[in-house]
Amino acid sequence: MSRASKLTLMGTSLFALGTVVFVHYQQKAEQAAMHEGVIRDMEQQRIKRERQLDFDLQRALEAEYKKEQTVRVSDGTGPSTGDVGAGGR
Repeated sequence: MSRASKLTLMGTSLFALGTVVFVHYQQKAEQAAMHEGVIRDMEQQRIKRERQLDFDLQRALEAEYKKEQTVRVSDGTGPSTGDVGAGGR
């Protein structure tokens, strides 16, 4: 083989090897980024579940308090006799 053909073979071989190494590390980096995304999504789902549980607990407490107390809705047009929290009228 001539010197030019040896250099061409060596150059293309190095280029192919470099391409394989680059693709390998690129895939590893993408896999790590995807893993971080999955972890972030799982954390968001956990927080959402906690907030939903808190909301459900508050709704149950509200229903329980409404059972124990009588709540009168006023439209604010009539005189307020004995309304708690009417301060300033």
